[in-house]
This record gives sequence, C-alpha cells and structure tokens, in this order.
Amino acid sequence: MLPLALSGPLRDALVAADFTVDSVSDLLGPQAHAALSRNETTPALRRTAAAAERGPLATLVRLFLLQAAVPLDDAERALPGLVDRLANAGFLAQSVGEVGARLDVRPYASEDGDLWVVSDLTPGLDGIATRVTGDYVLGISPASSSLAQLTLRHDVGSALDLGTGCGVQALHLATHSDRVVATDVNARALAMARFNAALNDVDDKVEVRDGSFFAPVAGERFDLIATNPPFVISPATGERLVYRDSGLPGDQVVEHIVRTAPDHLTEGGWCQVLANWVIDADRPWDERLAGWLPAECDAFVVQREVLDPASYVELWLKDAGHHPSTGGDPRAYVDRYDTWLSWLEQQGVGGVGFGWINLRRSDVADPARELLEWPYEVEQPIAPAIGEWADAAAAARTVDADSRLVLRPDVLQETSGAVGAEDPAAIVVRQQRGFRRARRVDTVTAAVVGASDGELPLGPLVDAVGQLLDRDPASLREAYLPELAELVAEGFLTVAEA
Repeated sequence: MLPLALSGPLRDALVAADFTVDSVSDLLGPQAHAALSRNETTPALRRTAAAAERGPLATLVRLFLLQAAVPLDDAERALPGLVDRLANAGFLAQSVGEVGARLDVRPYASEDGDLWVVSDLTPGLDGIATRVTGDYVLGISPASSSLAQLTLRHDVGSALDLGTGCGVQALHLATHSDRVVATDVNARALAMARFNAALNDVDDKVEVRDGSFFAPVAGERFDLIATNPPFVISPATGERLVYRDSGLPGDQVVEHIVRTAPDHLTEGGWCQVLANWVIDADRPWDERLAGWLPAECDAFVVQREVLDPASYVELWLKDAGHHPSTGGDPRAYVDRYDTWLSWLEQQGVGGVGFGWINLRRSDVADPARELLEWPYEVEQPIAPAIGEWADAAAAARTVDADSRLVLRPDVLQETSGAVGAEDPAAIVVRQQRGFRRARRVDTVTAAVVGASDGELPLGPLVDAVGQLLDRDPASLREAYLPELAELVAEGFLTVAEA
C-alpha cells in the first residue's frame, strides 16, 4: 500500500522542481515532447542529458517520464529526504549509486491548475517488450482525456467516478463537486486513487470505495456520474486485464451501467459514459442501443468511430503487448487472434462502435432522444455542447408560431452550384463551435434562418418569406415549423427569452 503520509512531502518536492506540464514541455522542446507522446525517449534523453547540470526538473523527467536510471545524488537533490522512503514504498528501485522508477509520477494539467498522477509505468517505451499484469493500473490515457473533455463541469453536490482506476476523473470531479465517491475492484488501483487524491490535496473530498459497479453506492444518488468502464468486447479466455476487461460477455457491462444509472441519479443528474458497443451484422447500431435507454432519462448517444472485427482484435492485442513486434510470441498471437475473431463471428458482430452515452434524469413523459453518428472533428472540450444539447432539446419542445428564434452567432451559410446559375444548387448551414454540425436546407429554411434575429415571431416570419417567394403561407407553416424546431434541437437556432 502507498503510505498517504508521503503525499505531502512528495507534492512539495514536485512543486519545488516545477514539475508541471508546461515546464516539462518547455524543457523538452516540441520535437522531443512529440517523440515522447509516441513512446520514444531518445530525443528527450538527449535534451535532458545536461539540462541545467541535471537540475531537479530534468532529473524527475528522466526518472519518471523516461524511465531512465539517475545518479543517487541527483535523485536526492530532486527528492530531498524522500529517496529511501519512496524506495521502501515501492515508488523507486535503488542500486549502487543509482535510482530507477517503479511507478509513474506524471504532471497533468486541468482547467483549475497543475495536478500529478501516480500509476504503473508506461509500457512499451522505445519499442521494448513490456507485458502488463492483470492488475495493471493505467495512467493518463487517450480514454481518460476523452472522458475528462466529455464530462460536464457545472458545480454539483455529489459525483461518482465509477471504475476510477488511478483516479484521474475523481481529481477533475473534485474541482466542482462538494463530495466525490470513486469505486473500483482493483486493489492496486484503489491504493493509487487514494494516494493521488492526497497528493493533489483533495482527499477531504474524495472517498475511495472497493466494489463492483454500483454495489459500493447502493441506495445512494448523485448529481453527476462519470465512467470509463472496462468495455473491451472479448471472449472469456481467462486473460483478463482489469482496467479494460469486465469479465461480462459482449457489451453487457455498458448496457448494465446505462440501464442501472437512473437508480443512482438525482432529478436532473447526469451519467456520462465512454464506451464500446456491439454493432450487429444485421441491425442498425442506433436501433439496438435505443433499447437500452431508460424511460426516466433524456439520452444523447454519439457514435464517434466504428471498427471492423479484425481491426478491433488487432488494436487490443497490441494494447496488451501480444503483437510479435512488441515481443509477443508469434504463434500465441495468431492463436489469440483466431480465437477472438471466431468468437466475434459466432456472436454475429459486424463491427464495434466507440462513443459517448449521455443520460440526464428528467422523469418526463416523453424524454429527449438523439442517437447521432458523428465521426467528424468537434470542439474540445465537448462538455459544454453536451449541456447545450439538453437545453436545446427542452427548448425545441416549445417552438410554435409565436416563438421568436435567434440564429446562433457561429452558424455560417455555404452555397454551391454551377457558375452563373441564378439559384444555388445546395445550401448548407454549418456550426463553427461545439459539434460543428452541418445541415442541408432549402431556400425557404435558409431565408427564415437568416432572418431569425428574435424580433419577429416565427409564424409571421414564415409568412413573410412565403410572400417573397410567392408560396402559400399556411402550407409553409405546416411544412417548416417542425424543421425549424429541429434546427433548435440541433443548436443552429435558439429560442429568444420572453
């Protein structure tokens, strides 16, 4: 177990060395920093070889981020009075005159300041074969960053980090929640999550609990739930990595969370899930996921990426270090590949979707639903756009002929067609912020949208456009009011305040 008493002295040493994302980036420079993001350490080792005569910052970078042994004297200067204590706690390994890292200590930047995250060492640096154990604790990753960008950041009373791992989401939640509960089944992850909460001085807000799914919070409700569950869809071969494999077949782990979350949400509370899901070979993905969505919740599901079964298997076999290029046994790799692919085929899996499931407990008779396939670039963080979606869905319900609509400032109109043509062949309205949605519209819709400045009620505005185009106003209202309500729901238009 990691002694919490070490968290304060370690934090003091990290602060004294200015061990932050910005300072590390400045020290390494763009080339070495980019190489390190690809798990290549050579440029960074060169940059830090004599940096400020191996000052504390360079020493910590070499020790923890580059996994290079450093002289004992350098380590003592960077971690004064801590080397022996950290070695006894399992952070460091000592040999004659040298010190190496056994755990990763990494700076992390949030909107509220500098943080530090302890996890297991990053595997596969410089292409060196590294086999992770079943209880491996993943550190900062693309998945954790994606969930952090997805999660709403409004002030809440209580938040739940379901499947906390090393506690990255709990650290974020602690910045805008009065109370955070973080759960996991991996004992090593729980120890690191507790230590990270103390290291970042939020242990008074974060309570870490042992247990599976919602069992540790039975009977409790939260204003916000954020989760990156172990969603990898794999056969039960016994080779389980806890951080990514739930032990449940298929995508049942995600389905279980989606169906159960409402029981643990306050009125208006959100559950936000980063997930994989099965796409049946003979059924649309959105039709299948729609069957999971709870009646008590508004739901916004966004499919960001789709992988075919072979690509999916390759991705996760490489992640586990089984590929021959990273030291895996070639014959075992082929056997695992064949077993996994055969199992997916037997299950009728045509592909695997990756994306976001957002639920808001609303308890209305007709909850808002949108299942959107959107593989395109979005503005990050995307969380504000998720919150705006919920507000827009509610506003769209109220749109009628008396509504006054306003064009969102970032929406632009694009036209295309033959040179010299009197009218464009196509008109597209496109958002520049948030999801950056685009929608093709006709001349009537474009005219109404362009004139929507909140001054004239929608009905008279449609009538005026009809007169200009010599169209029947009554039929235009019937045809276009529903489409204009959709444009409100999708965020192109807003409803002006009365």
